[in-house]
Amino acid sequence: MGDKPLALITGAAQGIGYACAEALAEDGYGVILADINEDGVMAAGKALGAVASYACDLGDTAQIIAMFDVIAKDHGVVAALVNNAGVAMPGDFLTYDLADFERVIDINLRGVFTATQLAGRAMVEHGIEGAIVNMSSVNAQLAIPAIPAYCASKGGVMQLTKVAALALAKYNIRVNAVGPGSIDTEMMAGVNANPDAFKTAMSRTPLGRAGSAREVGDVVAFLCSKKASYVTGETIYVDGGRLGLNYTC
Repeated sequence: MGDKPLALITGAAQGIGYACAEALAEDGYGVILADINEDGVMAAGKALGAVASYACDLGDTAQIIAMFDVIAKDHGVVAALVNNAGVAMPGDFLTYDLADFERVIDINLRGVFTATQLAGRAMVEHGIEGAIVNMSSVNAQLAIPAIPAYCASKGGVMQLTKVAALALAKYNIRVNAVGPGSIDTEMMAGVNANPDAFKTAMSRTPLGRAGSAREVGDVVAFLCSKKASYVTGETIYVDGGRLGLNYTC
């Protein structure tokens, strides 16, 4: 099972999840990757020298439970969990499909709760003073009408992070969240391809540029490290100053 502490990163086949895994591997964790994209997560695991890679739909509770069972059996208990898997599924508010709403909540919020609960139980049982980091968003606080389920789910993640942090504090298990702003990933591809949309997004970002996935990954790695040993229940926004604005453009 190795001497390295284990870190499980969901949604790790690409983008922010991959960057989180990369940063944690550099910090000495044995990384375990999970993603619904089987080919992608296997390729990512090979590139990073991961301990293991799993195809898992983080919107399916049974699959999450099964994955944790296999990890515990084959590798041991994770000391860090990064709940990064997520989807947006945009649509008009008045005609937004309920099935789409439920799918977003299943992955972005219920999946986060399930994985956090399972990881927390195992950490407590084995006396591991671990760290859990949830991926929230500036949209936990800033609403966009075209992504109602996403905004609702990320607001839920922000509050769930606080709840879990309080519940697990007595075991010295820390739970925090990271809230990205405009990050240059596949999710922002549509904005990047539209000069007017990109200009508008950057006008709302005081640093004047999109962030990189690794800039988010480095904050996640910090929160999983002993350098953040007195930080719990917080959401750190990696947004180029976006939340500090008092106007919209």
